[in-house]
Amino acid sequence: MAAVKHNDYSFLQSVNAFVDDASHFVKISPQLLYQIKVCNSVLRIRFPVRIGKDVMVVEAYRAQHSHHRLPTKGGIRYSEHVNQDEVMALAALMTYKCAVVDVPFGGAKGGVKINPYKMTPAQLERVTRRYTFELVRKNFLGPGIDVPAPDMGTDQRVMAWILDTYLSLKPDDPHGYACVTGKPRELSGIAGRTEATGLGVMYGIREAVSVKQDMRRLGLSTGLEGKTVVIQGFGNVGYHSAYFLWKEGAKIIAIIEYDTAIYNPDGFDIPDVKQYWDQNKRLSGYPKAKMEIKPKEKALELECDILIPAALEGQIHSGNVDRIKAKIIAEAANGPVTYQAHKKLVERGVWIIPDIYLNAGGVIVSYFEWLRNIMRVRFGRIEKRFQEWSNRRIIKLIEEATGKKFPEKIITEASEGPSELALVRSGLEETMASTYQQLREVLRRYRNMKDLRTAAYYSAINKVATTYKLMDIFP
Repeated sequence: MAAVKHNDYSFLQSVNAFVDDASHFVKISPQLLYQIKVCNSVLRIRFPVRIGKDVMVVEAYRAQHSHHRLPTKGGIRYSEHVNQDEVMALAALMTYKCAVVDVPFGGAKGGVKINPYKMTPAQLERVTRRYTFELVRKNFLGPGIDVPAPDMGTDQRVMAWILDTYLSLKPDDPHGYACVTGKPRELSGIAGRTEATGLGVMYGIREAVSVKQDMRRLGLSTGLEGKTVVIQGFGNVGYHSAYFLWKEGAKIIAIIEYDTAIYNPDGFDIPDVKQYWDQNKRLSGYPKAKMEIKPKEKALELECDILIPAALEGQIHSGNVDRIKAKIIAEAANGPVTYQAHKKLVERGVWIIPDIYLNAGGVIVSYFEWLRNIMRVRFGRIEKRFQEWSNRRIIKLIEEATGKKFPEKIITEASEGPSELALVRSGLEETMASTYQQLREVLRRYRNMKDLRTAAYYSAINKVATTYKLMDIFP
């Protein structure tokens, strides 16, 4: 889905405007605010790659927005729409995102201007390895320097190619496997990384709809059960967001993809839709849809409790904002609401759960993977058996005290130690839940602060500014 262009601010301008709005609540100097906003380093490269009998000149970028914490961290996207402004905006969002959820990285982002769906795996590999070579040569890649992850158009396989290329160029790096996250588990990846962003979206929305005061103001009950949801995008983030919300009892009434928008007021069975998508690579023709909405963008304007833009930036803008009927907008994508649209939505009382908080699940679990690679030990390996023994001991003491004997099946289930996946999901859930409450506390503290996005940017600016001050760089 290509981003819709209107007379609104550009993606980067919108991000900086949100920072400016939040900065009014933070006591910092103009010089420090400028340092926080500015992109520290931008690499723009062009390199030749042989594609069949031809030579293709590939345009690529890597932006490191902030070096207040190292390494910098951010995904790599493969898209024909990649440009420097977009990469810089995404890198800035990563800085603020990491700060909001207390992940100790600076923000970065990469982009390669190609259409990955029109290339063979061998051609993609050639482009990826050459791009990685350029990043290493320019000192834009390394476990303590800059750590990429998957984004739109990239996946575990691309991360594996980056890892292999880095290790061939830096064979003596003892922490080489930490140069990239989102790797296959067989290459020191981590359980739960694939679904992390979508699962984090569900955790964040679930926490938001648990606040009685906010739901009462919106005319909604608390909890996810029965909430009607429209979701734009059925890729990795969109699908997992829809799946975990569906499992919690939400009703997914519309799904928007590149080819069409499908609608069913009774809700979709998400695994069934996914099976159709995997088989056909499209949503059009899905037999259990009551109707297909044309043009597909009109589905954003459906009446629903929760609208989840999980595609590209700028999808809700001054051209369609007045027709948006959702009570909650949950930003699973980066920058899906422009600055001008955001202002109008807040005035109307729409509750926006901002991207720099809601889609942070990917970087949270990437942080866990990076730690795992640095420590060289799988989470749960040391304590799992001890936890099982301890739980069995407690059960035995209960049996002795009560004189009752529990069935072995119940004892086994109750005493099982935590797996790596359970620990990762527990850490993700705790981070998303506690961070949301921190942001609500900011709103309670500043009565004239009207929305959660401003609270999130306030939190991020405060944390980044504190780091610079502690380094004694700024007064």
